[in-house]
Amino acid sequence: MLIHPWDAPQDDSEWRHWLAVRDFGQLAVNGLPGDPPWVQPLHFAYDAERGEAVTHLARPNPLWAALEADPQVVLSVVDDHAYIPGPWQAPADAPPEHGTPTSFYAAVQLRCTAHLVDDPDAKAVLLNRQLGHFQPEGGSARVAAGEVPYGRLLSGIRGIRLEVSGVRAKFKYAGHRPAETRERIAAGLDARGGPGDAAAREHLLRRGPAI
Repeated sequence: MLIHPWDAPQDDSEWRHWLAVRDFGQLAVNGLPGDPPWVQPLHFAYDAERGEAVTHLARPNPLWAALEADPQVVLSVVDDHAYIPGPWQAPADAPPEHGTPTSFYAAVQLRCTAHLVDDPDAKAVLLNRQLGHFQPEGGSARVAAGEVPYGRLLSGIRGIRLEVSGVRAKFKYAGHRPAETRERIAAGLDARGGPGDAAAREHLLRRGPAI
């Protein structure tokens, strides 16, 4: 992922705040020799204080051999994306049709070492951490090895603890464009009102100089 200086996070708190309210991404795992990489969509619970994310997958999932062969993985999260038509980005001294289309998006990539969790009690702890994140209001029974209703299901999954060793983050929202262009883009996003447009406009206005 190319990160220009104007797309880089303003500080670590920016990407941490953004990631704190997102918990679905893609886990990229190096493939076995001769195979392409594995990419697994999944929910996860990120714990900034511990510097790790936890998740689990079904035991029949085909990526386990690749994970065991190479535990170095990337957890990728992308959101707040929007397509920006060329005319919105045209320079002031050029015709609209000469503008360059682009994409806006925010992305955080966590480089991690994957630790597989197979002990039933440890899996129960991991699952309860996920439940606490996704259902803080409760409503589901606590997971405990050997106890109903979930104990008998633990053998059908494997847990994954992702120890974060590095972070790459990007907020691509016309940070290098002049105020006039950014104002035009903001107006276009507001008028179009499509999926992702409001969030993209918020980033555009938040990150750049006042327009």
